[in-house]
Amino acid sequence: MKGLIRCCAYGLVLMLIVTGCAKQPTQEMGDAQKAIGDAKAAGSEKYLPEDTKKAGDSLSAALDEIKTQDSKFALLRNYGKAKEMLAQVKAEAERVQTDTAAKKEEAKKNALAGQGAAKAAIDEARGLLERAPKGKGTKADIEAMKGDVKGLEDSLPELQQMIGKEDYLMAIDKATAIKEKADGVSGQIKAALEKVKAKKGGRK
Repeated sequence: MKGLIRCCAYGLVLMLIVTGCAKQPTQEMGDAQKAIGDAKAAGSEKYLPEDTKKAGDSLSAALDEIKTQDSKFALLRNYGKAKEMLAQVKAEAERVQTDTAAKKEEAKKNALAGQGAAKAAIDEARGLLERAPKGKGTKADIEAMKGDVKGLEDSLPELQQMIGKEDYLMAIDKATAIKEKADGVSGQIKAALEKVKAKKGGRK
């Protein structure tokens, strides 16, 4: 009798284990999907696209494993591997979310620094325009450069809007482009001033 009871107990435990392993890991799936969703909401697709894709691919692999087990006879199903995969996806997505926050903060600093550099470059170009050599044949060039500088000044509010909307990567590109154009204007004026200086020196 004791042997029979022992066998029944073992059988019950085995059944519980099999049933537990055969139960689809819906909670784990939800947790993993939420973790990826939170990472994307934080901007991971913009700041860490490769890591975000890797986490998504890992989730797809875990879901494929679940489908594989779903196709088996109930008593043969085992979602243990799928649970492990989902746990890894959740951990990876949470790491991506944390790293995204750090990348975003770094981009913000770079965008603000770029904005400052762009404004400084415009100010330099504007100041040099006041000293630009004025003479025969230079009026049209000076007016054109003034127009360029005015256009760059007019683009600064758009740059500020990008920063305000937290489009930091676009803001960095915009600030870089503004600075390069302003530096180009300054370079032209400096070259003209050097020519004038050289001519005056030659006359002596």
